[in-house]
Amino acid sequence: MFAESWQDSQFWYSDQTATILAEQLLEGITSDSRIAVVSAPSAYVQLRNLLVSLCSLRGGKRLIVVQNDKERYPVRPKLTLFEIDERFEVFKDDFVMYDFKNPLKFDDPGTLKGAFDRIICDPPFLSEDCQSKVRWLARQWQAPQAGSEGSTKLILCTGERMESLAHKLYGKAGLQTTTFLPEHTKGLSNEFRCYANFECDGWKWTANA
Repeated sequence: MFAESWQDSQFWYSDQTATILAEQLLEGITSDSRIAVVSAPSAYVQLRNLLVSLCSLRGGKRLIVVQNDKERYPVRPKLTLFEIDERFEVFKDDFVMYDFKNPLKFDDPGTLKGAFDRIICDPPFLSEDCQSKVRWLARQWQAPQAGSEGSTKLILCTGERMESLAHKLYGKAGLQTTTFLPEHTKGLSNEFRCYANFECDGWKWTANA
């Protein structure tokens, strides 16, 4: 994993947080599932870790350090990382250059409309402008069935002080504050929260806790 770029307001999740988020995104996946990861590279890396067998060499012998559970994840969904940091271009087709200030600056934005049934967003800045632009784009990406029983899974990780704005922006999608408190490898001065439009093993809505 690359070092954090504070210039891009990057703060990596702890391994435990990244794993919990990735597991909830992968729950119930099918071969048609598409997962959008917006400005959350450490969550994307953990998704790959859970899906792909990773090998390293130690003392001339191959050592499996992470191995996909084929029974748990028998299929691989399409992963797309939307990120401003061009270092993540190493992930090739999974990487899409994304700057929240220019949300439509893609090679073919029309192909992304309604394409994702799972979306996780971690807006890089705690401002109404940034949060609103990220939400606008996520709304374009939500699968057409959003709002029904099989709606797009939405996860938003952002500061506690964004709570009222998050409810306003994502309210129609059913997003609520959850009991899960994301942690970062180097800690943050701002209290962080996880908001989602579904409950799961990883969290409950605070209203129901």
